[in-house]
Amino acid sequence: MMKRANCRNLIQLTRRHWWVVMILLLGRPAYADEGMWLPLLMSNTHWDDMRSKGLRIDPEDIYSLNNTSLKDAVVHFGGGCTGMLVSDEGLMFTNHHCAYSRIQGHSTVEHDYLSEGFWAMERDEELPNIGLTASILIRVEDVTQRVLAAVNQKMSETDRTASIRRASQAIAKEVTDRSHYHAEVKPLYYGNQFILVITEVFRDVRLVGAPPSSVGKFGRDSDNWMWPRHTGDFAIFRIYADANNQPAEYDLSNVPYRPRTFFEISAAGIKEGDFTMVYGFPGRTQQYIPSWGIRNFQHHTYPAIVNIRDHELAVINHTMGLSDELRIQYTGRQARVANGWKLYRGVIPGLERFQVISKKEKEQQAMLESLRDNPEQYAHYLNLLAAYETAYDDILPLQQYNTYFSECFWRNPLFRFIFRAYRIPDMDMRSEEGKPAIAELTTDLAEAVHGFYATIDIETEKQILSAMVQLFTEAIPYEELPSLLAEAKQKYDGDYTRFIERLFSKSMFSNAEDTYRFFRHWKRSSPRRLSRDPLFALMRDIVEHYMGDYHPALQDANRSLDSLHRINMQLLLTVHSTELLYPDANGTLRIAYGEVAGSYPRDAIRYHHQTTLEGVLEKHATGHPDYEVPEQLLRIASPEYYHPYSTDGTMPVGFIANNHTTGGNSGSPVLNGYGHLIGINFDRAWEGTMSDLNFEPSICRNISVDIRYLLFITDKLGGASYLFDEMVIHRP
Repeated sequence: MMKRANCRNLIQLTRRHWWVVMILLLGRPAYADEGMWLPLLMSNTHWDDMRSKGLRIDPEDIYSLNNTSLKDAVVHFGGGCTGMLVSDEGLMFTNHHCAYSRIQGHSTVEHDYLSEGFWAMERDEELPNIGLTASILIRVEDVTQRVLAAVNQKMSETDRTASIRRASQAIAKEVTDRSHYHAEVKPLYYGNQFILVITEVFRDVRLVGAPPSSVGKFGRDSDNWMWPRHTGDFAIFRIYADANNQPAEYDLSNVPYRPRTFFEISAAGIKEGDFTMVYGFPGRTQQYIPSWGIRNFQHHTYPAIVNIRDHELAVINHTMGLSDELRIQYTGRQARVANGWKLYRGVIPGLERFQVISKKEKEQQAMLESLRDNPEQYAHYLNLLAAYETAYDDILPLQQYNTYFSECFWRNPLFRFIFRAYRIPDMDMRSEEGKPAIAELTTDLAEAVHGFYATIDIETEKQILSAMVQLFTEAIPYEELPSLLAEAKQKYDGDYTRFIERLFSKSMFSNAEDTYRFFRHWKRSSPRRLSRDPLFALMRDIVEHYMGDYHPALQDANRSLDSLHRINMQLLLTVHSTELLYPDANGTLRIAYGEVAGSYPRDAIRYHHQTTLEGVLEKHATGHPDYEVPEQLLRIASPEYYHPYSTDGTMPVGFIANNHTTGGNSGSPVLNGYGHLIGINFDRAWEGTMSDLNFEPSICRNISVDIRYLLFITDKLGGASYLFDEMVIHRP
């Protein structure tokens, strides 16, 4: 762990030795096609580069602080994806996989919208989605000086973090106290800069249309993170507002939202080399971490996640094959688990192939070598590298425990449901504060029981939990196990199926009715019974062991790393400024630009930039279940049905470009040089999935569904071409 004296020395380095850092770090600017640029920080350098690639509209048309611009049509969908407004009546496109859990929630065996698709033919058929939000950016302000005025160099990292949090909350409160807007202060460049993000959050978002999963998830796990891709990954929603066009909870009296602007659509087609721009809300990248950070991910964290999810998916996939009811129950969970599982299976070989650890080491060594003629400055930089190495060595066992805790237990829905009752045994039923708090909590739990248990199968949950306990107890040393798992390891000699069967046989949480009755008819003796419930006791033992022995240490270790990252980033910014160094993604609105581009992923293999419906038929002909195709699509998969969505007798499906994207960019609009919508981003190509840590322009490609395929499916398969009357569509 890094010592405070070292911290002070490094801070002094940031004050006194800029010229040395300039010598060292001049080689780190982003590639031309690399970057997720914050519009507020983009300069003429960026806009000129975009114009040279084919941008034909003014920057003010894309992002304006004072006037309507395309930013007003980009939507943060559900907090984890992006969407786009495409009509003056609140119509919105996003990805099918972003809408998947909502489609699942509306599906039953009788009305299986996942399998059959859904298309509302009238406004009153559009389906509400309680809890789903659509946020639209109002403005962004740089508040760095106001936030950093609250800190000083003598503060500990803990005090600094607390001061920044208080200052940020106060700044956001100034906005929320006088308006209906939501406001949040977000850090950039590891806390060297801060922005205030002000949004309007809409809570009445209704499902309008979605293709069947055999279109929207065509290829499923076989094709996830892969190119060539033939997935019609889109869904259509509508945002509703009150009579004043402001956000409101779902109500039949609400009316379609009237946006400030919306995206016009180009059905003219694309060709290789065409300008593309992705406008969305990327979630998280870590482009600036040193070699030891890459080492921990590549050799420890990611392999552990892959291994754990291998076992979880084996159980879930088996369950889904048993009946349609179980398939519907677990399809959303399977998609979530498999998505990360396959991602990391791609990231690991990508880091190996491009020798990212070695690349980072060479950069660090080159910096160090440049300082050999000056012993004092050499020592300062050596101190930074030594502090990094120590910090990553110290955090590794904590990260490993955290990975197994999170993947085996904390991500488990049943575990999390039981955790909702975690505080009850410690609450005082007789106090003025405790009695109403317990009443509210137990009422909420009782009301949630049947809805939650409808999403799980107890026999499946037993198998998953048995597998997770097995993996956890094998990976974590015996002396570091929570007491109940250590006891089980000795008593059951690795037979965790028997251990879990015993717990479920004696637990109220083994079925919905017992759980409902327990929370619905709360008694004075109930807290004691809850504490003794074997599944609750296991959950509590695991959580308390983690929170007591690991979480505080992990927080301290992360604070040490944050301090190093902030200092390192400050050095980089001094050399390059924001013109060349984009801030890591953090859920704020970003622009990524480049061009439609194929690639050469491996020896003797060339990826073409476009896929067509012919490829759908070729994959379907293999008979693989991931390549199921609706009978109606097979009937219309012929050139006589393609008009007016194709100009050359083929039906385009997807395309790739070299835009820098990550999670959160799902559902982002992909625009041409005129700002017209040409596609919807939904994935990255397998060979370049390490781009969150290291962007390689020769291989990193984002995957988008061609907007012409969306129009074709909506019209010819869904019969919902009436929606086009709301849109502005530029045809060839």
